[in-house]
Amino acid sequence: MKTVGVYTRVSSEEQDAQNQMMAIENYCRAQGWDITAIYTESESAWSSGHQHELARFLEALESGKKHFDIFLIFALDRLSREGVVRTFGLINRIEARGCQVVSMKEPWAAADNPMRDIFLAITAWAAKYESDRKSQNTKIGLTKAIAKGSKLGRPKGRKDDPAKPRRRAGYLLRYAGKAARESFTRGK
Repeated sequence: MKTVGVYTRVSSEEQDAQNQMMAIENYCRAQGWDITAIYTESESAWSSGHQHELARFLEALESGKKHFDIFLIFALDRLSREGVVRTFGLINRIEARGCQVVSMKEPWAAADNPMRDIFLAITAWAAKYESDRKSQNTKIGLTKAIAKGSKLGRPKGRKDDPAKPRRRAGYLLRYAGKAARESFTRGK
């Protein structure tokens, strides 16, 4: 029985990766494969570094902590929307460890398909194009909203009350430290 590492990704907390998992579980059952690990992201993958679960999978695979025969994804655009180079880089990195990349929605992505590289390149390009287009449309919509006088961002709430200062941590702490250093070096 082949061991499978599953990777699912949805773009926001409002979406549910369970829809992908139901289809993946049925697919694995039909193939006679054993799911041994599941890596799930619930955030946008608009930029490298935001796919923490994918990084965890790669670390486990490359360190030898875990062995998978198959890396199963629901669809290639769930892996990356950063274009051809990033997609091929990830696939080559995984397959270099003896783990076959399988996409449920793109059965032509099988390693033995002689047209695989062409189809992968087209699919990766299309995913990036779609992502870029959505981003452009969002920026246009925001610009339009600002021109109409709409205020962007969340409404003010109790977290904004100056009488109840918030504890600074993480990014806020780093940002505050950076701002203080910059004002000191400018002589303010």
